Amino acid sequence: MEDDFKHLVRISRKDVDGNKTIEHALTDIKGVGLSLSKTMCRVLDLDLNSKIGYVADEDVAKIEEIVENPKKFGIPSWMLNRREDYETGDDIHLIESDLDMILRDDLNRMKKTRSYKGRRHEVGLPVRGQRTKSTFRKSASVGVRRS
Repeated sequence: MEDDFKHLVRISRKDVDGNKTIEHALTDIKGVGLSLSKTMCRVLDLDLNSKIGYVADEDVAKIEEIVENPKKFGIPSWMLNRREDYETGDDIHLIESDLDMILRDDLNRMKKTRSYKGRRHEVGLPVRGQRTKSTFRKSASVGVRRS
């Protein structure tokens, strides 16, 4: 049994520690959280608490396939991280560098169109309506200076 243990498992452009349980190892992939990880294990009928280092290569290939295209396996669209994509209008799920690139493009589009959120991002202020009287103070001239 010790012979087929892999200390590093490669899943979707990411090396995952083989000593972790399957549900926690999948969360190492950027774009996959604990809820999606558990759902993927249930869809593939994998034991949540088994170590990912003992998983067979066929199952690893299935895991990669479900991470790349979760809708194909019946995972509901509300679990995906990119619903109603700006360009295509489809529900998609992004991981790793694709996710970073799309988020950067979204921010640049908001800045370019000079939307409220884009302008707030540009100057480094909170975007979602938080108070700014006492928090979000980053500059050196914060307090009152006595002379």
